This record gives sequence, structure tokens and C-alpha cells, in this order.
Amino acid sequence: MSIAYEAVTASELLHGYRPGLSSLFSSPQHTLLGQGCADVVPPAATLRELAGRVRERAGLVMGAIPFDEPGAAHLVAPERARWADPFVPCDPPEAEPGQPWRIVAVPSPADHRKGVRRALDLLERGALDKIVLARSLELTRPEPVDVVTMVRRLAGRDPHGHIFAVPLPGDRTLVGASPELLVSRTGPAVVANPLAGSAPRSADPQEDRRRAAALLCSAKDQREHAVVVEAVADALAPHCRALSVPAEPSLVCTATMWHLSTRVTGRLNDPATTSLDLAVALHPTPAVCGTPTGAARAAIADIEPFDRGFYTGMVGWCDASGDGEWAVTIRCAEVSRTGVRLFAGGGIVAGSVPEAELDETSAKFRTLLHALGLGAQASTHD
Repeated sequence: MSIAYEAVTASELLHGYRPGLSSLFSSPQHTLLGQGCADVVPPAATLRELAGRVRERAGLVMGAIPFDEPGAAHLVAPERARWADPFVPCDPPEAEPGQPWRIVAVPSPADHRKGVRRALDLLERGALDKIVLARSLELTRPEPVDVVTMVRRLAGRDPHGHIFAVPLPGDRTLVGASPELLVSRTGPAVVANPLAGSAPRSADPQEDRRRAAALLCSAKDQREHAVVVEAVADALAPHCRALSVPAEPSLVCTATMWHLSTRVTGRLNDPATTSLDLAVALHPTPAVCGTPTGAARAAIADIEPFDRGFYTGMVGWCDASGDGEWAVTIRCAEVSRTGVRLFAGGGIVAGSVPEAELDETSAKFRTLLHALGLGAQASTHD
């Protein structure tokens, strides 16, 4: 696809965004705004069937696919697509006075620690090699949520991430700033960038550097990361030639977290394979589910006391040529008329510590709490 960029910035393009009527996706390469809805991709029983329907449409689609319910995927064909360069760093809008938020943690921090201990017991018995456990925050207040301001704050703090705001059924909007590229396809070029192994950032530069160095040297995090990279490479191998997988991870950071990162690249075997075909082959990676996949899915359903919905699914776009970008749906929230649901999770492997896992999810919540105008005053530990 030949992309025609408008002579506007991503921030100016955002002026055309309308919650519920538009879809926004920004990556380190560009920003895409889909306006209106010409059509909706019909529900499908499996992800492969869904990818086939997108391939048959031969047009641009944008939207999100949930973690574990293919039939609930929401992909739309916009009436108009507009392109601009990526977001650039900027000062995010200041929080305005308003009604205080009521925040409920599901599960409670104590129950999340219990869930981690249950997961560790499964690991010790050999039932799992890794599992990803998540928790959520439910925020409510009488005032409606300003999605555009949320996007501006996300883009201001993490402009090099994957910023998204896409409509969901039930008058909801999926909003987030994912640091993790599931897969992209540009012509024959394929890129995946799995992240696994994390550490919270520190406001103190010296302590921040220490945490980054400790993460890079952590045997536990290196093991967790290697499991994910191996699974990604194995899933891409049948579709690619000249697959390149670095031997060691590198460090990447967001405003709130350090991550171990590996950039996997390849060239397509078959030009008919679309970006969504590749995303479906990869989902779910051990970075959001665990391994073995079936056992991890079952354990997640048993331990987590909520439906993940679109969290840890995928969000992005695919065009008529098959090009596209799909990010892992993390650092995200579901916004509705009545409130906001935030999600955060972490990978559990042998050697994981329940209190440290709770700290990790609390740090990951900060991305969306800041987007809502909340900072350190919002407790996620009580």
C-alpha cells in the first residue's frame, strides 16, 4: 500500500477523532485515523475464519480482537482513512478538578497474591512452565470520561508506543498505549517485537539505571523472555524465510516500565499472507498467556475472577494489500458511560515472588492512571 500522509501532525489529526465514530492507531512509523464506519466484519467462530473474512474483503479494516472470544472481535471498515507522522513528545494536558474517582481492585491485592501462589504451585508440580496473571481496577464517577484527553496524555508520555482508541460494542472505547508490537507486515517484511521481563521505572536516575541493569542480568526474567521469543520464532517460521532472531534481548522503556525486548524480523514466503494471518498465528504468545498454551488458558480462567475481554488481545489494522500493524492489547482500559476498567498483568515463572508481582502490576497501572489525570495519589495496593 502506498500511504499518503497529510500535511498535519498526529496531534492535529486527533482533532478529527470522535469517540464511538472513529478509530485511532499510532505506531513509531505513523498515525492512522479511521473516520466513520462503512461496514463491520461479521463475527467468526475462530480467529483463522476471521482472518479469512478480512482477506476476502480486500479493504482497510481497523479494530480489536479479544483474548479468548473470537466471536466478540470488533473490526470495522472506515469510511475514510487519514495518515500522519507519529506522535511526538509533548507536555500532556493538566488534570482538571472534578469529582473523585471510586476505585475497586478486582481481585483485591491480597487475593492477587493468593492467585500468584496458586500459579507457583502449578509450576512446581510441572503443570505449567509459565502463566500470566492479571488484575483489574474498576473506576467510577458521575462525570463522563474525556477519551481525547486520555489519548493526548498517553501520546505525550509514550509517543513511541502504540497509541490506540477504537470503538467497542456497547458504547465502549478501548484506549491504551501498548509498548509491544505483536507483528507488522510491510510488503514482504515481517517484524515482531515480543516483550517479557519487566521492572518498574524510578524517578531517581541512579536508581532507574540500577533497575535497568538488574533486569538485564536477571536469570528469572531472562528465562521468562526466552520462552516468549522461542514461541514467536516458532510461530513465524512456517510463514517466513530468512528469519532473524537476536541471541540476547535488549532493554526498552516506557514512562513507567523497563522491559526486555527482542526484535524478530523475517521475509514472507507467500505474499498472500496478511498481517492479520500472522497475528492470528502468534496469538496468544506466552507473554500474555503462558505455556503450554492450553494449560495456561485453563489456569487463567480458574484463577482470575474477571473476564479479560479485549485485554491481552490484539489491536491494529490490515489493508487491502495485507500490510498492517497489530499491537498486543496491554496498558489499556475499557471506557464506558459509567466508568473505566483498567488492566495489568505479569508473567509468573519459577522464582516469582507474589509481592513483587503485585508491585509490577501496580506500576503498569500508572500508564492509564496518568491518562485519567491521576498520579501517585491513586492507590492500587489497598
